Amino acid sequence: MGHASGEGSVPLPQLRLDDLLDELQGRLDAARTTRDRVHSLLEAVLAVGRDLELSQVLRHIVEAAVSLVDAEYGALGVIGEDKRLAQFVPVGMSDEQVKEIGDLPSGHGVLGELIRNPEPLCLAEISAHPSSYGFPPHHPPMHTFLGVPIRVRGRVFGNLYLTEKRGGREFDAEDESVLATLAVAAGVAVDNARLYAQARLRERWLAASAEVTAGLLSGLGEQEVLDLLVDRAGEIARADLTVVALPVPGTEELEVRIASGLRADEHAGLVLPLAGSFVGAAVTAGTAVTSPDVQHDPRITAGPPRWEGLGPAVAVPIGTAEGGVRGVLMLARAAGRPLFDPEESVPLSGFAGQAAVAMELAERRRDSEQVALLRERDRIARDLHDLAIQRLFATGMTLQGATRFIDHPEAADRVLRAIDDLDETARTIRATIFGLRTRDSSPAAGGLRARAVGAVERAAAVLGFAPALRMSGLLDTVVPPGTADEAVAVLQEALSNTARHARASAVEVSVDAGAELVVSVRDDGVGLPEGGRRSGLANLSERAAALGGEFTARGRPGGGTEVVWRVPLDGA
Repeated sequence: MGHASGEGSVPLPQLRLDDLLDELQGRLDAARTTRDRVHSLLEAVLAVGRDLELSQVLRHIVEAAVSLVDAEYGALGVIGEDKRLAQFVPVGMSDEQVKEIGDLPSGHGVLGELIRNPEPLCLAEISAHPSSYGFPPHHPPMHTFLGVPIRVRGRVFGNLYLTEKRGGREFDAEDESVLATLAVAAGVAVDNARLYAQARLRERWLAASAEVTAGLLSGLGEQEVLDLLVDRAGEIARADLTVVALPVPGTEELEVRIASGLRADEHAGLVLPLAGSFVGAAVTAGTAVTSPDVQHDPRITAGPPRWEGLGPAVAVPIGTAEGGVRGVLMLARAAGRPLFDPEESVPLSGFAGQAAVAMELAERRRDSEQVALLRERDRIARDLHDLAIQRLFATGMTLQGATRFIDHPEAADRVLRAIDDLDETARTIRATIFGLRTRDSSPAAGGLRARAVGAVERAAAVLGFAPALRMSGLLDTVVPPGTADEAVAVLQEALSNTARHARASAVEVSVDAGAELVVSVRDDGVGLPEGGRRSGLANLSERAAALGGEFTARGRPGGGTEVVWRVPLDGA
């Protein structure tokens, strides 16, 4: 009797075969999944390496990472010099969500943990980590987390952050491995993008230097070259404020000659000490100095408050310690903008060297023009002495000899007065010749005429236009040295007050030496403020009173201000 098997029973070999087939199918599916993931990883590596603009590279890295590990949200945080997040590129949230959340992360909590310990970090629940302290309002809920660092040439550039793996799953070791591989490719892509950006930046600096060099060779003046330097430096360095400060001769101070950009009016015309100012720190160091927050920089202790709204700053000396620092070029960005890194400071220092060349060339041109002027003065003096004075003397002798033939008393008196006038004219010409032959052109030892011209030329750089200047009388012969010093100081202070407060479009200066020395400055600006500070005017009044003179300041009928400083001239 044979035994019958039960209905529906499956032979044992058949069961084992089904298990083996299921296992094989699973492995085939896993292999296919791995193959697809490897292909996706290779495509992502190629994608992030195609772009050369750094901002696009960063976004493509995050987008590739989100796709590879099937995450809902992703971000890339760039680490700044202060070990905080200087840039944050989020993916997965709409612009409206980002705006509602407000300020982007700066590197606290779990994000900061990856900055402090740059190693892969995988969490099943973000809130369970000791460094977690919650999310800001309007932030979407996040639980799972995976983060890996991105290294560029051995240095941590930033971190990749992925959250919320789709389907409620957790990130696993394979996700971590894929993301770490992408981070290596991302480091290469970032490095290439940065090298490309540096090459483009150097190209722009070279083009600007060539433009400045062309201006120098074509004969541009010092002020025009400095204006060009300020425009190009601010544009290329993406600065919100650009300043040029030059040394004040004979002092330990710097004067802000050019200011352009944010709050420029509060910087223009300032006179700052070397100790206690940011520009002074660059002169003292003899090299570029930077500040992450110039508004709160401890080196700035002098001058009025003027840094509100500004943050990162860099100041580079114009010239070198060996050749003498001729000034400082300073750039600042608005608060919250990126710091000035070494890649920007180095070409900026070379560009500032162009300003030193411009100032050196302008100085040599002035010396050459001064030599030519002195030669022309000598020629005029010789002509006046050899021709004009001799003819006047001969005419006077002729008239004097003719008086004995004049019988009418009134006619004889008129001829004698004419002879006296000729003698006075000859004395005036002799004084003029003496002034023309004064060769010492230094500000301290030169005549009042040349020093007044110099004061007006310096004021033109601050005003933005050249004041009209009228001089009369024997300024270089009848004005005592002490009085001349006071007059120059008065003229400089009056013009400085005009540049700071008047907002004028025209200025007239006159210096006259007769029975008294009169210095006047007139402008078409806003006039004297009611109840405003007059410490500068009081100083001018005290200078006049010390020499027995007087000082007046009044508004002009058509608008503007007129200041007049007059002192007596003994024996004039």
